[in-house]
Formats: sequence, structure tokens, C-alpha cells
Amino acid sequence: MIVDCHTHMDSPAAEAAASDHLAAAEMVDVCIVLGNDDDHAEKANRKLAEYVARHKDKMIGFAFVHPVTDKTINKNLNFVTEKLELKGAVLYCAACGFHPTHSRAMRFYEAAEEMAVPVFFHNGPPLGPKAVLDYARPFLIDEVARRFPNLRIVIGNMGRPFLEQTLAMIAKHANVFADLTIKPGNVWQIYNVVVSAYESGVMDKLLFGSGFPYAKAGECIETLLGFNKLLADTNLPNVPRGNIRSIIERDTLDLLGIKSDRGSKVAGAPKR
Repeated sequence: MIVDCHTHMDSPAAEAAASDHLAAAEMVDVCIVLGNDDDHAEKANRKLAEYVARHKDKMIGFAFVHPVTDKTINKNLNFVTEKLELKGAVLYCAACGFHPTHSRAMRFYEAAEEMAVPVFFHNGPPLGPKAVLDYARPFLIDEVARRFPNLRIVIGNMGRPFLEQTLAMIAKHANVFADLTIKPGNVWQIYNVVVSAYESGVMDKLLFGSGFPYAKAGECIETLLGFNKLLADTNLPNVPRGNIRSIIERDTLDLLGIKSDRGSKVAGAPKR
């Protein structure tokens, strides 16, 4: 199974945007659609739910949550998961300007752990000038993972620019994973990230993501499978092909505790 754990819909109601998203999703079995940072969270989450519901065989939605300003989210988490049928939550701590361990956020994690709702921390690029970069540091999530060890957590974008902190976090905590969002044009960056993860022994904690609309799953897969070839005439370390394929074919839904019959038709990574 190929699961793209990181995609966005800029405007689910826009026909062109939906068409582009659907086309990009053809290369994977399932894609997770993350809610965007929005001042009107409830309205945005309803639109996301409507879009995902039209493509249940292909998509899973994660609701945008701002636990500091939304004082009712803990009570309404049932509504988000049962009525809207969104399977996870995405938090933008840096962009929204709140510390990951804010007291209201901690109460939200408690509710999410109890309801087995995975949480995606989207604190990496692109970040606007008003984003609080200090709140993007993966080490800040350590307290969350220690307090709620059964909460499934994804650190988006490998926690860039704090890669070493991300590697330490996923090595330390059983239920903390990292989203290996690929930028096909940044082959050297991808190489260094994957080699660092391999040498740290945490390849099994990396989840495949495209970051759509910034990249498409097909080109991301090709980039991952092909970067070792660029090193054929060098003495640089490489990563065994099987380890790279395991990232692409990892059952992210199972790791995140998402029960779904979506993606029953397994595409498999393309042969190269």
C-alpha cells in the first residue's frame, strides 16, 4: 500500500483545485488531506469533510484544530470524528503562534489520546514572517509524547529546519513518526535526510508524503527511488533500495491507528 500522508486542498470547493488533487492522488492508494490553517475552522473542516466524503475510497481527512482559541474542541471532538468523519487533527503551532504544550493544547491531546485520534504537527515550511519559529522545534513535543504515550504523533516536514531534533524524537518515542515530505528539486537535501535517518536507525519511523500542491506523489516516488543512482560514481554512502521502498510502501494508516477499508487495491511502488 502507498499512503501519501501529507496533502492539502487550498480550496475544496474549487473545481480546478479538486481536479488537480484528484489527479495527483492517482499514484497512491490513499492520501491524507490536511485541513489548512483557517480563521473559520468549523467552516473549513466542513468543506474538507464534504470533499473527502466524495472520495472515500481514496482520501482521509485531518481536521484543522486550534486548541487555544477553540475552547470547545475537546467537547466537539466527537462531532469532528463521528459527524464529519475526519480521522485525525492537524495543528499549526508556529503559524498560529501557540506553544505546543499550552495548557489548552495539553487538554486537547488528552482527549485525542482517549479517542485514538492521531495528531499531525505541521510546523515546517512554508512559514510566514509572523510565524513563531521557536514553537516549531520538535523537542517541544517531547513533553506531549511523555505525557500521552499512546497518542499517535506525526512531525510534519521532518521538523525542518530542526532535523536532528526530529530524528531524536522518533528514536525516543514509539508512537512518534516523521513525515518525509519530498521536494523533487532538492535531491541533495532528500539524500542527506534519508541517509541521516538510515544511520540513526529510524527508517521504520518515516512516512511518505508529497506536500501537495507543492509536489506530486508520482514525482516524489521517482525522486526517492532514483537518488541512489546519482551516487553511482561517488564514494558517498547510500541507502539500501529495500529501505527506501519500505518508506514508500509503509502502511501509514495502520501505524496511526486509522481503521479504514480505503485503499484495498494496492498499487505498489513503480519498478525501477
